[in-house]
Amino acid sequence: MLVFIVLGIVGLALGLLSVALGDLFELGDGALSGTSLGAGLLLFGATGAVVTSSGLPVVATYPIAAAIGLGVILLVNLLLKRLRQSDDATPRSIVGQQGAVTSEVSPAHGEVSLDNELETRMAFADMPLPQGTRIAVVEQHGSRVKVISAE
Repeated sequence: MLVFIVLGIVGLALGLLSVALGDLFELGDGALSGTSLGAGLLLFGATGAVVTSSGLPVVATYPIAAAIGLGVILLVNLLLKRLRQSDDATPRSIVGQQGAVTSEVSPAHGEVSLDNELETRMAFADMPLPQGTRIAVVEQHGSRVKVISAE
C-alpha cells in the first residue's frame, strides 16, 4: 500500500509542477509529458490504494492500477495533442461574413452574431442598427468588428 501512496504523491507533485511551470519534460515527440506522467502516476497510486484496501490480492492490484495509469497517460496525451492543434495562434479574417444584430449596434457599441460562429462579437457601426438587422462585417479590430446593414 505504501508504494501506491508514494507514487500517487509523486504523481500529484509532478502534475502540479507541470501545470504551474509548464511541462518539465517531453519524451518521444510528445508521447510522454510531465503532465500526462503526473496524472498517470496519481491515478496508478489512487487505484492501487483503493484496490488494495478492498481486499483483492496483490497479484490483481498491480495490473489493475497499471492499466488505469496507462489509460490515463494515453487519454491526457490525446487531450493535450488536441488542445495544441486547436491553438488560435493565427487569427483568421472574418471580413465579408454575415450575421445578425443581437443587441442594438451604434457607433460606440453593440453585439452581433455571425452565421458561422457560436459566440457573439462586440460590434460598432457608422449608423445605429436595431436588433435583428442582417449585417455584413466590413472591418475587423481584434475580436471587435465594424458592420453595415446587409439588407
